Amino acid sequence: MEVKNKKAYYDYTILEEIEAGISLTGTEIKSIRKGSVDLKDSYVYIRGNEAFVLNLYIASYFEGNQFNHEERRTRKLLLHKSEIKKLLDRVSQDGVTLIPLRLYFVKNHVKLSIGICKGKKNYDKRESIKKRDLERESRLHF
Repeated sequence: MEVKNKKAYYDYTILEEIEAGISLTGTEIKSIRKGSVDLKDSYVYIRGNEAFVLNLYIASYFEGNQFNHEERRTRKLLLHKSEIKKLLDRVSQDGVTLIPLRLYFVKNHVKLSIGICKGKKNYDKRESIKKRDLERESRLHF
């Protein structure tokens, strides 16, 4: 099961990707296995020596009763200090931000792929639409 942030691929140029673990509760894991996740409008920020993902939507688990989780709570990312320092150095550059790109399972662990991204201008977005349409067209002819 994999969830992608399609809007991020459209709105940003991805410079680099980093894989991170994410600290979750039991009902969040069950909800992710069901596919009730949305990465749109979420982002990563660094405070102190810790990284957090903000605005990541994981729907509440129907059978979760009183132990259910808050849907848009701030979740801690599991990264090494050297990786956090690297991210902090990259974010200090002009126009660079950290955006969650994919949420997926590796064995039984949930991983979050973080993109070091730079925002696209409108003409860049039009160009990416043109490339996508050309790729679709070439696949149809073969």
